[in-house]
Amino acid sequence: MKIALAILAILLVIGLLLGSSFVSRRNQMAIKREAVNSAWSQVDVVLQRRADLIPNLVETVKGFAAQEVTVFGDIAKARSALLSASTPADKIAANQRLDSALGRLLVVVENYPQLKSNENFLRLQDELAGTENRIAVERRRYNETLQDYNTYISLFPNNLVASMSGFSRNDAYFKADEGARQVPKVNFEKQKAPVAPAQAPVPAPAKP
Repeated sequence: MKIALAILAILLVIGLLLGSSFVSRRNQMAIKREAVNSAWSQVDVVLQRRADLIPNLVETVKGFAAQEVTVFGDIAKARSALLSASTPADKIAANQRLDSALGRLLVVVENYPQLKSNENFLRLQDELAGTENRIAVERRRYNETLQDYNTYISLFPNNLVASMSGFSRNDAYFKADEGARQVPKVNFEKQKAPVAPAQAPVPAPAKP
């Protein structure tokens, strides 16, 4: 009888430890998933801010380069896709298309010197640049938070708890290459003509 009670007590302790570990790991997963959602909401805010700036920027460029209809159409389509996307994965894909379209627009601007000196364009360009910097910061933070969550739920025995509790891997990462968004620099400085080497002085004829 005493042996049976001892075994029962041991099983009860083991059950409590396992249950406590299960609950603790599940709660940690919930915290990390909420951190991902919070990080994404910050990304969403800055993406929305850039989307709000784009119409004014496009209208300003149209005043000087109305014939660039293809670029304007691509921007409009990409912006519409971004605003209508409902999931992070869809918004990330739409954002990549918008990045590409904006890059082409800024390349076009290089062909219009008067536009580059327009006060309204310069103001909008500064606002856009500030927003781009904020996007870079927030999406890097989001990627790091998402990676932390995915790593945690894939470790053993966390993966068992995750499968029993409905936590699944999330692969909605930003994967765009930062360098792809850089506008090529144009150097308008004229190259200096090479300087011909100085000729050696001709010696004077010898006196007779």
